[in-house]
This record gives sequence, structure tokens and C-alpha cells, in this order.
Amino acid sequence: MKNRRLGIVAIALATAGALALTGCASGEKKPASAGDATAIVTTNGSEPQNPLLPANTTETGGGKIVTSIFAGLVSYNGKGEIVNDVAKSIESDDAQHWTVTLKEGQTFTNDEPVDANSFVDAWNYAALASNAQGASYFFDNIVGYSGEADSALTGLKVVDDTTFTVDLLAPEADWPLRLGYSAFMPIPKAGLADMKAFGENPIGNGPYMLASDKAWVHNEKIDLVTNPKYDGVRKPKNGGLSIIFYGTLDPAYADAQGGNLDVLDAVPDSAFETYKAEFGDRSVNQPAAIFQAMNIPGYLEHFSGEEGKLRRHAISMSINRDEITKVIFQGTRTPATDFTSPVIAGYSDKLKGSEVLEYNPTEAKKLWAEADAISPYTGTFDIAYNSDGGHQAWVDAVANSIVNTLGIQAVGKPYPTFAASLDDREQQKLTGAVRSGWQGDYPSLFNFLSPLYQTGAGSNYEGYSNPEFDQLLKEGATAPTVEDATKKFQAAQEVMLSDLATVPLWYSNVVGVWSDQVDNVVFGWDSVPLYYEITKG
Repeated sequence: MKNRRLGIVAIALATAGALALTGCASGEKKPASAGDATAIVTTNGSEPQNPLLPANTTETGGGKIVTSIFAGLVSYNGKGEIVNDVAKSIESDDAQHWTVTLKEGQTFTNDEPVDANSFVDAWNYAALASNAQGASYFFDNIVGYSGEADSALTGLKVVDDTTFTVDLLAPEADWPLRLGYSAFMPIPKAGLADMKAFGENPIGNGPYMLASDKAWVHNEKIDLVTNPKYDGVRKPKNGGLSIIFYGTLDPAYADAQGGNLDVLDAVPDSAFETYKAEFGDRSVNQPAAIFQAMNIPGYLEHFSGEEGKLRRHAISMSINRDEITKVIFQGTRTPATDFTSPVIAGYSDKLKGSEVLEYNPTEAKKLWAEADAISPYTGTFDIAYNSDGGHQAWVDAVANSIVNTLGIQAVGKPYPTFAASLDDREQQKLTGAVRSGWQGDYPSLFNFLSPLYQTGAGSNYEGYSNPEFDQLLKEGATAPTVEDATKKFQAAQEVMLSDLATVPLWYSNVVGVWSDQVDNVVFGWDSVPLYYEITKG
């Protein structure tokens, strides 16, 4: 599975004639009745950083919930392939001017119709600069977008209730590939009228809905039940989900061991040696589109300019990735050679400059000394991480590797929650490096690069900016073929390997377990379980 290439080849390779995406039939098994207490699947999660607005949910805790309660034009199956959900067709003759036709009779849970305006209005809200939505940049390829000032997406036109058109700034053969991401979900008129209330109690059109107006108990859990109005490709085969927000993975794993948690999508490092023996065929260890890194902000003293580049290279070469992935992760991680994932088409382990990701203590000491010649380093190098994600063991190992190689003080700096660490990142209050990672929104090299490193991108928390990198991304996004695009994206990564604002560490497998109370547990290309497929009882 490690060499699997995910993507929509038929769409991405089309260069002439109509580019079309057609629907597929959903499964025949009828869903459990909404709210059936005997069929509620319990699973782990984390407190969302923000209210549950589709275009402002850019982290995994909120992402699990938003993609469960909303349905977009397309959905991703377990292999990362897109299938139509709300869309009946997505067509273009030139890959620049698209016509979207919706299935008839789709509704939100408040009975409002899911129509062309539901998408066009939601996308315009998401893209409007003053609304400050974290994923607004996903619309920067649509005519009319401005990241600097309020501007309507003039490239969007409603034709009738079930049809709208999209004009892109340039041809993009694989544009439909991104449309399953939460930023492109529809919003009802009632939600747009009061987005504050909507974020706390969203009205969706997806396979699940909130169990009540008090279903979200902050920092504790959120309860979802099946949506009887949903008629798409993800019809649930259970009665709902109870997503429990654990402070760390250890109590979650204990609950899974005791049969009190049905599905756990990550096990703590303390269980890497034993989970397989304990859960047997109720466990999984498979490659997923997850990239893990350590970001070192350029605004820190000693980490800007040439001095900063030397120090980042030295720190990268002082990390023994092979040893850490074997000893700490027991083979559930693979040392990184680029900034994407081996399960994404276009991944490479032969990029120019990738030697900076190899353990080389001699070169690391040499580069650190060159940086000290510019300005002597004093103080402690800390690595921020969120305690609720099971990161302490590897952060301590990385810190020790840096200490042993460079002879400086290096320690982990725990935050209680992922949301808390993101807050300091967004406000640029970090005092050192920070654990970072990316779980693919859609299966594309571009998705692993643009949201994190493009100038001004919503998840570019440390403020990295390089015009050469931005230009290569732009050229790749508008390339006429997948092959041409891949070359540009790989060149962009070579720029990143030189700057090294983020230090690639490893790629994660999804390592999950489940109880004997559930069946049909399948983990998708992005490590998230296909919740709607799970049966219970």
C-alpha cells in the first residue's frame, strides 16, 4: 500500500473535450434509525479550535465533525478518489470555465433546499477578506478573488436552482479534486443570517447532524445522529457518532481496551509494541496522507537571514530520524524525504537538497559553528507540542538528539491542547520551534504545499514567504498536464529544502484499533475512519 498513488486520473489527464464527473450509486444497506442509542458509535476527537464554520475549520478536530455534518459537491472514498455527492455533474470543455449541476431535491436539516445559491453564497462568504475565514485562499483561483480587500467572486454565476458556473483565472484540469474539502461546503440562508449562532449549532446537509442544540459540550464531546434527509453516497449504517475529546491518547486507549470506546484512530506511543497483540485483526497500520514536521519561525532571534538558515540546516541534520522512527514509533513512521506523503501522486525521495534531512552530526556541528560566527547562540531551544496528541516521547527524543549533536540546551514545551498551541502560533508568540503536521484535505501535492507555505495562506502560521516558491506553486496549479504540474511542485519543494522554514521529520501511518462491538471499520486515505460504513450491534 505504500506505493499506492491516489488521484482522479481521468479528470487530471483530460486536455481536450468535455471534462466530466459523473455520479455513482450508494450502497443498498439501509441506515440505522437516527438517534438509535444501540447503534451510536463512540470515537475519539479533540475540541475544535473555532466554531464549526466550514471555511474556518482548518484543523483535524473540527474537520472530523464538519465533514460528518456537511456534504459538498463531491466526497472522497477510502482510496482518495472523488465521487459525486450533492453534484450531479461537474463539466468543462477547457478546464477553466466549469458548469456545476446539482442533484434535485437535496435539503438541509431545517428543510431549506440545497441549491445553487447555497454554494455560491457560501463560497462568497468564505472568500470575503473581512470575514477572515482560515480557508479563504482556497478560492484564490476563482475570478474576482482578492485576499487584500473585500471583493465578490465575480467568476461565480447562478444559472438556475440546480446550476451554477465557475470561471477560473486559468485552466486547472484537476479543479474538481479539491471540491470535497470543507471550505467548499454549502451553507443555508439561516446560517448566513447569523453565522455566530450557526458556528455553535450548524445546520448541515451531510450524513450526520447534531443530536440537539446542546450536543456540543465544549472540551468534552459532541453527539451526532444520522440525518434522515441525507440521500448521498455516504449513507450511515449506524445510528450516529459520539466524538469524545480526550486530553491525551492514553485514557482513550484504555477506554478502547475496556470496550468503552468503539473506534480509536491513533494509539499512544506506549502501546506501539502491544496494540497488535491486544487487538489482533481489530487494528490497522497503513500508510496515510499525513506529514509531520517541526517549524522554526523566522521571527525568533538567531533564526532569520543567513544565520537562521544555517541553524535550521544544522538542527535538521542533528535529528536521527531513522533511530527515532524505529525506537519510538516501532515502524509506524517513515523518515521524510519531501514535504508531502508517499501515498500522494508525485511524491519524490530524490529532490535536490534533500540531504539536509539526513542525520549528519559532523556537518550539523560545522553549520552551527558558522552560525555562531555570525552571532553566538545563547539560551534554550524549545519545541512546542500539544499534550493531547501523544507527542511527548518523540519531542523528547528529538530534543535529546539535538543536545547530543550540537551541545546546546533543548527541551519540549507542552501545551495542554492542540487549539492552545495553534493560538500561540497564529499570534506568533512562540519562543522556539513547534510541532506541525498536515493531514491532506484532498489528494494532491498542491494541497500539502499551498495551505502551509504560500505567502499569506491560512495555515502558514509562522509567516513563511518566498516569491520564487509562490511563483512555482502558481505555475504548477495552472500547468496543462499532471506531469508538468508535478515538476513545478517538486521544484517548489527544492526551494523549501534550501530555506527549511519547516523541518520535515516523517510520514505517519494511521495506527488505529476498535472494539468487538463494531464491524466494517475502514480507515481512509487521509487516516480518518469512514464513519458512515461502521456498523454496531
